[in-house]
Amino acid sequence: ILERVGYNPVHRVNHVGDWGTQFGMLIQYLKEEYPNFAADQPNITDLTAFYKAAKMKFDADADFKKISQLNVVKLQSGDEECMQIWTILCDISRKEFDKVYKRLDITVKECGESFYNDKIPPVIEEFEKAGMIQILEGGAKGVFVGEPFTIPLMLQKSDGGYGYDSTDMAALKYRLGDLQAKRIIVITDFSQGDHFAMCNKAANTIGWVDEQQLQHIGFGTVMGEDGKRFKTRSGDTVRLVDLLDEAVKRMKESLQERMKEGKANMETEEELGDVAEAIGYSAVKYFDLRRNPTTNYKFSYDQMLDTKGNTAVYLLYAHARLESIMSKAKDEHGVDADSLWKEKPAVSLDHASERNLVFQLQQFPDIMELTLDDLYPYHICDYLYAVSVAAADFVTQCKVLGSPEMKSRLLLCKATTLAMRECFGLLGIRHVNRI
Repeated sequence: ILERVGYNPVHRVNHVGDWGTQFGMLIQYLKEEYPNFAADQPNITDLTAFYKAAKMKFDADADFKKISQLNVVKLQSGDEECMQIWTILCDISRKEFDKVYKRLDITVKECGESFYNDKIPPVIEEFEKAGMIQILEGGAKGVFVGEPFTIPLMLQKSDGGYGYDSTDMAALKYRLGDLQAKRIIVITDFSQGDHFAMCNKAANTIGWVDEQQLQHIGFGTVMGEDGKRFKTRSGDTVRLVDLLDEAVKRMKESLQERMKEGKANMETEEELGDVAEAIGYSAVKYFDLRRNPTTNYKFSYDQMLDTKGNTAVYLLYAHARLESIMSKAKDEHGVDADSLWKEKPAVSLDHASERNLVFQLQQFPDIMELTLDDLYPYHICDYLYAVSVAAADFVTQCKVLGSPEMKSRLLLCKATTLAMRECFGLLGIRHVNRI
């Protein structure tokens, strides 16, 4: 969305958690479980199971926990063995990330916590020179940012290591200084809102911020249909890649049924698979994006794959219906909507449904301004749904093909598909021309 309105460049940064306590724990667990890791690299395909096993030992074994914490300091100091294991674990993680990025058609630059490790000491030194550092119990270094916060930002822990506060302040300094960012938007779960408010307040106090905008978007929790945190039947966290593939599987089964009933306009299994992927992945995206991100919501395959209501499935069907009308106009009546669009003939708006459709289309600039103000994509979703409903009413109330107003109404169909595709693009939804 920001790229579309002219922000240039937009840095799509994935601030991955590739540093810190959890890696100290994973490093120690790998050393113990795979002592020959250097000569025989372990084949760890299930990272979730590996992490859970390491976490169980971390919580149950005090000695293991202490060594894991010391590993963090060694890692942050550049210890060769720790760095070697850390590289192995990051490479495995990256392969799993790429599976999700590919399915969701996401382009991001990985710039995780480790990137900022050598940038933390100068930040601490700058706060010390500004007289803002307080030495806390055990020698830790903290910054109190003032009301309403009573706890400090911990820039350095008592063991000499760095935590989230250290990394996020170094990241903020880098983005404001090196990247010359005019607007920084951080997206995390809502529980980190106070943390980023403290970081932003510290940055303002020390003088890093002039007219730049520092914003945080906190997202809520995905709940199961039972109203509890979304998990598998065994109680495990649901992997996003599995969730996406299940949506595609269900969509494919639905399309196969429609093909048997003669209701689908697809010719090959390959095309059916492509359409199922486009709709399945889009359905999951849209189900999330159409809500206020700060609220919790219940995850439901049945709701997200519904052909009625405010779903990606409904929107993509609405778009395909308009494409079908324009295709028939060309094949059966010799009237090409693309050529008409270039000629720009007069458009008649005699019917109420025609006027309503145009009215809905004209809301786009206001919707974009609203979205840029609060950064909530659900405004675009609401607009897209309103346009789709108006378009469905228009083609139901007004005969397009073979009518005296055919050219005018084809132009309305064309304008609507262009607006819908613009929104699909902004939301990262892959449209299809026929279903």
